Amino acid sequence: MSALLDLYHRLPGWARSAAATLRGAQLQCQRYGPETDRLVEEAMEREYWSARRWRDWRLERLAWVLHRSATHVPFYREHWTQRRRHGDYRSWEYLENWPILEGESLRQRPLAFLAGDCHPRRMIRDHTSGSSGRPLELWRSPQTLRARYALYEARHRLWYGVSRRDRWAMLGGQLVVPFRQSKPPFWVWNAAMRQLYVSSYHLSPRYCGSILEALERYDIRFLWGYPSSLYALAETALESGFRRTLRVAVANAEPVFERHRQAIRAVFGCALRETYGMVELVAAAGECEFGGLHSWPEVGWMEILEEGSPAEDGQAGDLICTSLLDADMPLIRYRLRDRAARRPPGAQCPCGRTLPLLDHVEGRADDILYTADGRRIGRLDPVFKSCLPIREAQIIQVSLSRVVIRYVPAPDYTTADGDSIREAVQARMGPVAVVLEAVNRIPRGPNGKFRAVACEIPQTERPSAAKYRREQEVSA
Repeated sequence: MSALLDLYHRLPGWARSAAATLRGAQLQCQRYGPETDRLVEEAMEREYWSARRWRDWRLERLAWVLHRSATHVPFYREHWTQRRRHGDYRSWEYLENWPILEGESLRQRPLAFLAGDCHPRRMIRDHTSGSSGRPLELWRSPQTLRARYALYEARHRLWYGVSRRDRWAMLGGQLVVPFRQSKPPFWVWNAAMRQLYVSSYHLSPRYCGSILEALERYDIRFLWGYPSSLYALAETALESGFRRTLRVAVANAEPVFERHRQAIRAVFGCALRETYGMVELVAAAGECEFGGLHSWPEVGWMEILEEGSPAEDGQAGDLICTSLLDADMPLIRYRLRDRAARRPPGAQCPCGRTLPLLDHVEGRADDILYTADGRRIGRLDPVFKSCLPIREAQIIQVSLSRVVIRYVPAPDYTTADGDSIREAVQARMGPVAVVLEAVNRIPRGPNGKFRAVACEIPQTERPSAAKYRREQEVSA
C-alpha cells in the first residue's frame, strides 16, 4: 500500500470525506464545463436522427479519424510506412485494410498512439486493468473527456429521470476506507459530486445495515455500481426488511442477470439498467427505459466478427471497434475481447430512438470472491495498476484463506512488483494467503478467453447472508 493511501486511511471519517470532496471538485472541472449543457442537448437530439443522417455523419467522422491516425499517430504512421516499403500499397482510407489491434501493442507503447500534435502534459491520464488483467495507460484531451461525460449525462442519467445534480451513491472498488475497518462509516461523502462513495469491500451482512441507513441519511436518489455489489446490498436489505424508493439503479462493468433486477426492484422499487463501456472509449451502450440495449454510434465504429467475417444479425461475434469520439488517441480496429450480437438494422424500440440495438453483450463475467466474515468481493481489477510490468493476470480463490494469482511477467518484473500485488489483494480481502504463480500464458477456455477472477470454493462452503445470520443467532 502506498504511503499516501496509508496516511489517508489514518484520517478520521470527516477528513476522508473532505479529501474526497477536493478530488471530486477536480474531477468536476475536468468532466464538465460551460459547454456541457449544449453537448447534452446535442446528444439527445442525435438520438432521433434518421438512419441516413447517422450513416453520413459516421462515414465522414470515420474518414477523418483514419486520415488523422495514418498521418499524425506514430504507431500507425510507422505501420503504413513499413507497408509501403514492402510493396503493399493498399489505401488506409478503407477500414478493412487496417490490421486488428491487440491490447498488448497498446500496453507496450501507449504514447505511440497519441497524435503528434497532442502533448501528454496537457492531457488527462487514465488507466485501466484492461481486459483480462492487462494494465493500460491512456490520455484524453479535456474536449474528449467532456464530450464523453456529456453522453453519460444524457444516456446514463437523463434517460432515467436523474441528473448529475441529484444525490447518488456509488458502490465502487476504491479503497475509500481500510478493509480492516469494522465500524461505520464505510463510505465517504463527496460533496462536490453529490456522491456517497460506498466501499464495495464492506458489503457483508454485518455492515450492510449501516450502509442502508446512510442511503436514508444522505437522501440518495439513485445507485450506481457493479451488479454483484448492488445485488449483495439488496439481498441483505431483503432479509432485514429494509425498503427505500429510488429512481433507478445503474449497473456497469458486469453482466446483469434477472435475479439482480428482481432484488433491486423488491428493495428499492426501481429498475436496474444495464450499461456497457470501457476506458479505451471505442464503444458504449445503455439500456433505455423500455429495456432496449442501444449502442452509441458517435463513440466508435463497431464490427462484430465471427472467425474474421461479419456475424449475422443476432449471432454473437468478437467486438472489433474503432474510435470515433476520441481522435487524439485513436484506436483502430481494437479487439475488446468481449462478444456481442446486434439486432437487425430495422429493429425498432418502443422508446422511439434510432440508436442501433444490441441483442446482448457477452464477457465481463468474473466470479465473486468471499471473505471469512461474509463479505463479497467483486471487480478486483484495481489490483493490477497500469504501471505493473505484467502482460496478463488471473486471480483464483481456492479457499476462504488462500488466493492464487497467475501472471505473465514482463521482462522488467521484480519481486517488489509481486509484493505490490500481494499487498493490494490483502488490502481488499483481508489477511488471506496470496500465492504468486508466474506462467508463460494463462490457460484459455473454448472461446479463447479466460476468466480474470475465478472462485473455486464449492458452492456449499461459500458464506451467505442467511448463514451469517444463523451463526450470529447461535453465538447470541
